[in-house]
Amino acid sequence: MKILLVVVLLLHGPFWSFHLIGVDARADPAVSPGTQVGIKEHRQMDPNKNLVIALIVASSALGAILLSLLCLWNFRRRNSLKSHQKNAYNSDSLKGLSLAPFMSTNNGSRMSCNKGAALLMDYKFLETATENFQESKILGEGGFGCVYKAKLGENIQVAVKRLNSGSPNSVREFETEVELLSKIQHPNIISLLGYSLHGEERLLVYELMQNGSLETQLHGPSHGSALSWHHRMKIALDTARGIEYLHEHCKPAVIHRDLKSSNILLDSNFNAKLSDFGLAIADGTQNKNLKLSGTLGYVAPEYLLDGELTHKSDVYGFGVVLLELLLGRTSVEKLGPSKCQSIVSWAMPQITDRSKLPSIVDPVVRNTMDLKHLYQVAAVAVLCVQPEPSYRPLIKDVLYSLIPLVPVKLGGTLTVVAPPAVLCSG
Repeated sequence: MKILLVVVLLLHGPFWSFHLIGVDARADPAVSPGTQVGIKEHRQMDPNKNLVIALIVASSALGAILLSLLCLWNFRRRNSLKSHQKNAYNSDSLKGLSLAPFMSTNNGSRMSCNKGAALLMDYKFLETATENFQESKILGEGGFGCVYKAKLGENIQVAVKRLNSGSPNSVREFETEVELLSKIQHPNIISLLGYSLHGEERLLVYELMQNGSLETQLHGPSHGSALSWHHRMKIALDTARGIEYLHEHCKPAVIHRDLKSSNILLDSNFNAKLSDFGLAIADGTQNKNLKLSGTLGYVAPEYLLDGELTHKSDVYGFGVVLLELLLGRTSVEKLGPSKCQSIVSWAMPQITDRSKLPSIVDPVVRNTMDLKHLYQVAAVAVLCVQPEPSYRPLIKDVLYSLIPLVPVKLGGTLTVVAPPAVLCSG
């Protein structure tokens, strides 16, 4: 309406001015009285005519402006769409994806970890890259679905997670993972390279972690033989750094909510990265309808019994992982058809006894560490799995306690002194 009024005034003004500076009969005696009457009538009628003309011209001008703006918007939209499709392997599967702001109900705050958006990838392209999701390409599987090894081009290998479309929570977990990992960039958190939608199919594309999960390394065929004491401490330190980033550097802080050895992945150099953020939520979120989620053996007691979820819940899960690294045992072991025992309940009576501790350490690394370091790691683990969350340390305190136990070349501050050489006399 403001544009119309401005255009009317601009266009109507010249007509009105023209008649003001027109011939004035009173100033020219040569003009006859009849002519003066005609001029007077002309002046009385012209303003109405001019207003109509001005409105018509203004409407036409406004229509032309709107049409121009529409054409410009359409042109820019097409260029933007072409650019997006080029970056997204010409995919058209974006239709129907609606990612809500990650926990935007938490006092109106948004995730402030910085990273660019993940690429939208073409489903057929990924299907070909996994050789039609061939069984031989499976890297692992769980309740979420299967993870496949895929090859993009000649030298790029990735992991493609194919979510189980039959799971009622798969859509929500997919959206949470894309929304969160698109904003996070940290050396100890898995990188999301892209995603794809195709009907009910949902795919997530990650960097490939050549040594699989910590669970497979510890409890698989090799039974931890590839993990020395120092590498185990490095994995613990890497994991603590990833959690510390989520708790201390993301605003709002993020609770992973499913921290376990199978969600800690290892690259070719045994650098550890946190993965599987489908259950992650913002710390402080009050949601009475929040479904109890997690994995038996790693879930903190206050969350399991009372539904109380805080960043200390992740600290508990970390403590269980630390016990696995220390003892080489699984988080839960079956004692019979209907009886199980957690690593926490099994270890607590013995791990706090210094005389018994060395004998329950994983045989693969037993007697390969400084006993002072062993006692320190055991003390950290015991604190992390305390039943009362207020007794558990902050993850940043755990991080600082682990740094001196990891050699400098592996990311810590420990100076490893080589044993003296033995000279043999001839």
